[in-house]
Amino acid sequence: MSGPLEGKVALVAGATRGAGRGIAVELGAAGATVYVTGRTTRARRSESDRPETIEDTADLVTEAGGHGIAVPTDHLDTAQVRALVDRVADEQDRLDVLVNDIWGAEHLFAWDTPVWEHDLDNGLRLLRLAVETHAITSHHALPLLLRRPGGLVVEMTDGTTEYNRDTYRVNFFYDLAKTSVLRMAFALGHELGPRGATALALTPGWLRSELMLETFGVREDNWRDALDRVPHFAISETPRYVGRAVAALAADPDVARFNGRSLSSGGLAPVYGFTDLDGSRPDAWRYMVEVQDPGKAADTTGYR
Repeated sequence: MSGPLEGKVALVAGATRGAGRGIAVELGAAGATVYVTGRTTRARRSESDRPETIEDTADLVTEAGGHGIAVPTDHLDTAQVRALVDRVADEQDRLDVLVNDIWGAEHLFAWDTPVWEHDLDNGLRLLRLAVETHAITSHHALPLLLRRPGGLVVEMTDGTTEYNRDTYRVNFFYDLAKTSVLRMAFALGHELGPRGATALALTPGWLRSELMLETFGVREDNWRDALDRVPHFAISETPRYVGRAVAALAADPDVARFNGRSLSSGGLAPVYGFTDLDGSRPDAWRYMVEVQDPGKAADTTGYR
């Protein structure tokens, strides 16, 4: 292994697919040892019933130049999370980067459905998967991360603090979940900063995840074929883009300047000089505020 993160150890909690997978791969490409967790393995699928597995993610991390280690983990099970952290401690005696990307609730929410009409069990399950899992993981993992100064915690969410403050996100449960994660990063920043570590919230833009591509009936190599039906999809980005944001943050000796803040892949790209896989720098949240939300015609000129 070689790269700016050689010798560093990362835990990407919720790395089966989407942003978590992209982050794990880019941390590996920077030379890190990356523990990847999730509930879907080659032997068993989670309730999401998707084909992607944590073993596949670990293999991609290793192929990228790092060392990928898959550990099946249900992050709602405190005993499993404790065992996961104990394993990292026993094998590595350190944790430099914790990425809380646990979600797995795509099938649990209904768009634009008020709380009194939404399925209550699904809404509460969404909150447990999106919020409680992050709290459990941080509770168990942060003592290990704090053994050495300079640790980084990345709370993955959907939307920046500014955008979510002014914008209703999907429904009551989804809105509450994504805003709660933003506040988690703020609170962790206050708790970790004086102890020599950094916590921040990070959001991708419109993510071309496996599920999104499938929903639009396209693949990564022909994703633009979806633009006739969904023109604003032109601002979308690969999961590797936000992965490069995390790798850049993890390698930054001055990352503490972002402690407690809300960041985006598009906002960090010009700061660190990285691009998406196609060489572009999509800035989705600025695009949504200035183009999509006001109802203007899709035009990514100046936004990627």
